[in-house]
Amino acid sequence: MPIDLTEYERGAPFAGDYQSTLSALQDRLARAQLSQIVHRKRAIVLIEGWDGGGKRGALKKLAGAWDPCQLATHCLPVEGSGEGERHWLAPFWSRLPAGGHSAIFYRSWYRLMIEARRAGELDGRSWTRAADEVNEFESQQCDHGTLVVKLFFHVSAAVQAERLRERREDPWRRALGAQAEAEIIAHRADYEQAWSEVIALTNTRWAPWTLIDAGDKHGGRIAALTALADLFDKAMPLAPPEDGDTVVYLGKQKRA
Repeated sequence: MPIDLTEYERGAPFAGDYQSTLSALQDRLARAQLSQIVHRKRAIVLIEGWDGGGKRGALKKLAGAWDPCQLATHCLPVEGSGEGERHWLAPFWSRLPAGGHSAIFYRSWYRLMIEARRAGELDGRSWTRAADEVNEFESQQCDHGTLVVKLFFHVSAAVQAERLRERREDPWRRALGAQAEAEIIAHRADYEQAWSEVIALTNTRWAPWTLIDAGDKHGGRIAALTALADLFDKAMPLAPPEDGDTVVYLGKQKRA
């Protein structure tokens, strides 16, 4: 059953000290990543949502908290992956993280589904089959010990229109994608219906969605990083590994 996205567009201003709260969250995320690296855990973070929803701002704050050597960020173009005639999930298999690493997908396989539906390439049984393939794909990652985090940044149509209008007033930012943004605004209702359906179809117990009320930029960033920190704290071991053969081996190497 499609979810009601309007439940996540209150956009109440963040009540608190934004900078101190952000700094504390970045410290939590840095500590959680350290545990991930040491214990060789894998993580996938999907950043999805509306254009103008504050995704990139949240991504910058997240990237500022983590060791970039253990992090890969993949930004899918709005128009698709350009991967030819391979299976539509093939480009993502080749970008999965190794042990101790995280892979962030800024736009993901879900964006491909949405755009394919808009183009008339997915409907009825093919739409449901694509959702089933995604669920199986994510289940395989979880079975392999990978944490899968899915964040959707939601804003109302009015907030989105205002933020995209502000972008168009900057000639540099306008040159980045004004045509694609205009298409999204014109067909907002269709996109909203598609997102509601796909989130409902893929909100699984092994890879649930976290919807972010991003109507307030500061509030959206804090909510997203808090959700991510909570999930990492739960998934990553709390204690460092005990000294063992690795330490002894390194000592022998030094003496040699």
